[in-house]
Amino acid sequence: MRLLFNMDANDYDKNGRAFVRHSARCITIQNGRVAMVHSLKYDYYKFPGGGIEENETKVQALIRETEEEAGLVIIPESIREFGYVHRVEKSDHMDADYFVQDNFYYLCEIQKAKTSQKLDDYEADEHFTLEWVEPDKAIVVNRTVDHGPKEQNMLEREARVLEILKAEGYFSQQA
Repeated sequence: MRLLFNMDANDYDKNGRAFVRHSARCITIQNGRVAMVHSLKYDYYKFPGGGIEENETKVQALIRETEEEAGLVIIPESIREFGYVHRVEKSDHMDADYFVQDNFYYLCEIQKAKTSQKLDDYEADEHFTLEWVEPDKAIVVNRTVDHGPKEQNMLEREARVLEILKAEGYFSQQA
């Protein structure tokens, strides 16, 4: 899978202990809009998806997390690699000095029928809501709105992936 970009905050002890948690994220586009999870509490957008569990493949995590967070059911045969973002920064995890995450993005088609969300406590608290959003709106919101305690690097990551999708013509192909 191609590397889209690196995000290294260089704000950590490189000789310290790492906390590694990779993720898989769904990109699905229809009619010039992309399916994203909107945190109503902190007003930001993220691609559906999340952490890859132990003994779980990237694709298994992608399908599970997309269904849990957004209620979207991915058509497995439609999954295509898009790219990944490598992120390293100081950790807020008590047993680690820095956090390492490869975020794997996949282009996917979804079934017409949705299922109900199965949100974790923090996701329910943030009122995660599926929205079909124009990419420019999500980019502007992620970069300009006060998101309270949310980590800005994650939001910038999503904005940059949206910009790459735009630059490569993924939204113009959906007219």
